[in-house]
Amino acid sequence: MAVAGLYRRILPSPPAIEFASAEGKQLFSEALQNGTVEGFFKLISYFQTQSEPSYCGLASLSMVLNALSIDPGRKWKGPWRWFDESMLDCCEPLEKVKSEGITFGKVACLAHCSGAKVKAYNTKQSSLDDFRDHIISCTSSEDCHLITSYHRKPFKQTGNGHFSPIGGYHAGRDMALILDVARFKYPPHWVPLALLWQAMDTIDEATGQYRGFMLISKFQSAQSLLYTLSCRHESWFSSAKYLVEDLPILLKSESLHSISDVLSLMFESLPTNAENFIKWIAEVRRKEEDRDSSFLSEEEKARLAAKEGLLQQVHETKLFNIVRDWLSSCCSNAQSLRDKVSFSEIAASVCCQGAVLLSGGLREDKSLCCRSTCVKCLNPSDQTPITIVSGSVISGDTEQKVDMLVPVSPSTSLSSSNLRSYCSSALDNCFGMHPGSNDVLTVLLLALPSDTWMGIKDEKLLDQIFDLVSTEKLPDVLQQEVLHLRQQLSFLVRCKECRK
Repeated sequence: MAVAGLYRRILPSPPAIEFASAEGKQLFSEALQNGTVEGFFKLISYFQTQSEPSYCGLASLSMVLNALSIDPGRKWKGPWRWFDESMLDCCEPLEKVKSEGITFGKVACLAHCSGAKVKAYNTKQSSLDDFRDHIISCTSSEDCHLITSYHRKPFKQTGNGHFSPIGGYHAGRDMALILDVARFKYPPHWVPLALLWQAMDTIDEATGQYRGFMLISKFQSAQSLLYTLSCRHESWFSSAKYLVEDLPILLKSESLHSISDVLSLMFESLPTNAENFIKWIAEVRRKEEDRDSSFLSEEEKARLAAKEGLLQQVHETKLFNIVRDWLSSCCSNAQSLRDKVSFSEIAASVCCQGAVLLSGGLREDKSLCCRSTCVKCLNPSDQTPITIVSGSVISGDTEQKVDMLVPVSPSTSLSSSNLRSYCSSALDNCFGMHPGSNDVLTVLLLALPSDTWMGIKDEKLLDQIFDLVSTEKLPDVLQQEVLHLRQQLSFLVRCKECRK
């Protein structure tokens, strides 16, 4: 009986050489002797098949992130933290990727948001010789991996645009080993490097940009603890452009005489939906009926303590006090900013997103409703104070209960009693909680490039600004947080084709 559908494809050879063939094995053996398949073993340990026809970029990236031993900082399934395609949604909704695929720039954005160090080049920003040098460097090390974005046609393969990691290089034959993540279609195979460059030197019709390659490695220092920048919402490009390109011009053209003038100018001119640009890194877990919600594992305690320590460092800066006083003023814009970052709204939103992830959902369900959110501020005798937001998320007949661990500034501890609870609208009475407008805006100001302020004409005011935003005197952990956000901002501004 005939069965509908397709079972694999025959790999066109030449130009490709199947990895498992006699010739492919010989190429691998020779490359192994020459030390240019060092990264192969890490990659093959985490090799995965893309779970959707258009998930090649997500599968390639999750494979590389796991090979680099980058901790996603959130649970995949059960107690395990692990990168999976379903978790790579910070720059593009998964439903959109599933139906339309993903661009080269968005994959680079995802890698950066996931805590990796990324260098992305399209073919007009590099050359065949440079590409060869990068391939040799990456395949000679376990600490860097290379993902290519190419068109299948030059290899006489069916299909169009595709992503896959490179697993090795054979210098004598000048061939690269493509670990094709569409394993249901083609097996891993060797291809001539010049032909791979030709396949990359094609235009992605979705963006009008040339394809290319990206080098992905692991930062030596830890990634952000409290915040990250996101290009998932369409407003991200206008926000990044405003902060890096437009704001310096505004500061140059305005007559400014005080810190308050600078803050008013900056925040009154923010693009619409700019609050979607900087995201709170939340820790969400499934609420277990048979476990006391106040119980934290040693890992959870350590992560929460690190976040609270960093939050305290933010609150101890001079800039934080100035931002707090400015937001407490009577200006209508300050009230608007407070409304946009209402903790109760954030808590409900995060609980909904957490419920989707914990239930293994691959998309946001617009029918989700967070029926209740309740904050419990616990101070057990044998532990440091704990703040937990509990939410019940309803989707049709299904109810998912989740807990969200919230860092609290030690200097503004919510309660010295054993238990206090705030539910629904009363959440915003918990002023010591994170996230809040005060610390969000403080960190954002600190993360702006130092030359942002150079256009201020009042020299005394300029000196005051530099004293407030200088990273040199910041504690090490806060300094790393700020510099990481600054790197993200710079990366996103350069990645203009992401907006296509």
